[in-house]
Amino acid sequence: MSVWDELVGQAQVVATFQAAAAGARPQVPTAAMSHAWLVTGPPGSGRSTAALAFAAALECTGAEPGCGQCEGCRQTLAGTHPDVVRLATDRMIITIDEVKSLIEQAGRMPWQGRWRIILVEDADRMDERTTNVLLKSIEEPPPYTVWLLCTPSSEDVLPTIRSRCRLVRLCVPSAQAVADLLVKRDGAEPQLALRAARASQSHIGLARHLAKDEGAWERRRALMSAPISLRSVGDAVFAAADLLEQAEKEAEAASTARDAQEKAALIRTLGLEGESRIPPAMRGQIKALEDNQKRRAKRAVTDVLDRAMVDLLSFYRDVLSRQLGSQLDSVNLDLEKEIAQVAAGSTAEQTLARVAAVEQCRARLKTYVSPLLALESLMVQLRPQA
Repeated sequence: MSVWDELVGQAQVVATFQAAAAGARPQVPTAAMSHAWLVTGPPGSGRSTAALAFAAALECTGAEPGCGQCEGCRQTLAGTHPDVVRLATDRMIITIDEVKSLIEQAGRMPWQGRWRIILVEDADRMDERTTNVLLKSIEEPPPYTVWLLCTPSSEDVLPTIRSRCRLVRLCVPSAQAVADLLVKRDGAEPQLALRAARASQSHIGLARHLAKDEGAWERRRALMSAPISLRSVGDAVFAAADLLEQAEKEAEAASTARDAQEKAALIRTLGLEGESRIPPAMRGQIKALEDNQKRRAKRAVTDVLDRAMVDLLSFYRDVLSRQLGSQLDSVNLDLEKEIAQVAAGSTAEQTLARVAAVEQCRARLKTYVSPLLALESLMVQLRPQA
């Protein structure tokens, strides 16, 4: 088993990283290696997985870079390698203080491996001021430091950053490749795995969620069936409120246990375990944690709603395909009846208008617009036309 095994349908990317990892070894230095990389690809394509696999290959001490068996590979993949720093934010943005900390860590000599590796997931969540702070470190890093930035698109970072990184683009894997991974890695039933891969449009994380959570299918069906039954603005308002409530419940279910564990761990670290009262001098640290958890909870709701928007887009994609007589395979095999109903009761122009409305709502949800207002506006526009 090598570190590349979970990179689905990315043969060219694997070849690029393998050549770079081989060229990074002292005995065979080549131009294939670079000090800064920009790893791009659509959501679910495996950007972070690819970057982490490359980091493991760079720290690998086996005969072939990325063997997956040596201590360097295993520690990197487990997140315990002392020379691999990984930043993955649960909030809306990566703060300037977090980036300054990364820059400070990037300047340290490696403790154990050949390289000091800084892996930034969601690098597109840095604003311009924060990115400018990072620029000099990426432009002139120490000779032992490697930066790995992950974004959906190369356009999501400033041109000054883009021009100083080597670009690696991941493609959308095939549904069958994703299904094969779910069967091999998660023990999913082959037919269910393929259905999940197609419904998620080859988004590996979402496909795994669908393959493992039976309730996810029912929630998904309810989401995409809701607009069909809307008959008035009032119906649209209630549907929007229901969607937001479901998103908040799902996000809360995913974060409640983690928040409690984090608070318990902090209290333990402060030596307050078993105490009934927190000393005033330490309340600031508890409050800082709680504030961070609130920001993360907001991001979690946004992520759930974004996934709902992607599902709605897939539904109207199937509707449009039916209306235009396309021979493309349907994404939503379990919603053929609903797709046929909407396709027969509307025109292609109306479907395109609904697609535009979903895209607009998706963009609004990533700003400071009230999620409820954005969803209400969307549901009004998705109502069947009289």
